[in-house]
Amino acid sequence: MSAVNDTKFESKVFLLTGIPGQEDVQNLWISLPLCLMYVISILGNSVILFVIKTDLSLHEPMYMFLSMLGVTDLGLSIATIPTILGIYLFNSREISLDACFTQLFFIQSLHCTESSVLLLMAFDRFIAIRDPLRYTSILTLPRIAKMGLVCVLRGVALMLPLPLLLKRFRYCRVNVLSHSYCMHQEVMKMSCSDIRVNNIYGLFITVLTVGFDSLLIFLSYVMILKTVLSIASQKEFLRALNTCVSHFCAVLLFYTPEFSLTLIHRFGKGSSPLFQIVLGYINLLVPPLINPIVYSVKSKYLRSRIIRVF
Repeated sequence: MSAVNDTKFESKVFLLTGIPGQEDVQNLWISLPLCLMYVISILGNSVILFVIKTDLSLHEPMYMFLSMLGVTDLGLSIATIPTILGIYLFNSREISLDACFTQLFFIQSLHCTESSVLLLMAFDRFIAIRDPLRYTSILTLPRIAKMGLVCVLRGVALMLPLPLLLKRFRYCRVNVLSHSYCMHQEVMKMSCSDIRVNNIYGLFITVLTVGFDSLLIFLSYVMILKTVLSIASQKEFLRALNTCVSHFCAVLLFYTPEFSLTLIHRFGKGSSPLFQIVLGYINLLVPPLINPIVYSVKSKYLRSRIIRVF
């Protein structure tokens, strides 16, 4: 099939792209590491979810929030597996419009949900350090379940208009996407319709989710640092800071590539396409891969439970 459609005809499919210029070696040298990353991500998050579910001693607020993070990371891995591995293993580049919109919705909504969960985890650490005696009475399991439901509903409600708006457009320009998965910013540029509404709404939800959540997380850490500095004992001071290390790593892994991609898509017109693609892979693949490893290493209690189970 031709990569470029005549502007007189409406495109019915998009063509996904691997890493440009690496077609000769990508099947071997790229597919194997990607497969390994997916396997580790899915196994790591599944193991943590299984251990937290089966071990009643882990039914505490921190581990409940960690299980929410694991579910979203697992969902992100599953949402991107079909197209990314399809390209590198089977050279399957075509994706229908409906399948593209569906993948786009799940990736965007899961990203929004993960941002909300990271915010809840920052709130969890603040309560644990600021008011440890009332920690479990404030963050009860029913209340945590309601918080998780709000995170999911927020992600679905904010991201559902994106595929619905894209579905109304006509796609009669170049139909080759520069990534191995569907992104809203790129798909809307393939349209020959007026995309101003999508552009404005996309910027609005970026500010409302990533921007607002990261600001609240920053304020939470300011309050945490203020509380920790008031602790007289050096041992208690270091213990309190140590409980935040895993979450701080998860925040950096999530928001650093997310902010970089947002800035590049909005303002980096002359940036390297290869850099954008690599950053996109980091944004999607690295947090689900590293988060279970970091939490397993930093949490001795969780690590001991994992070892005991297996």
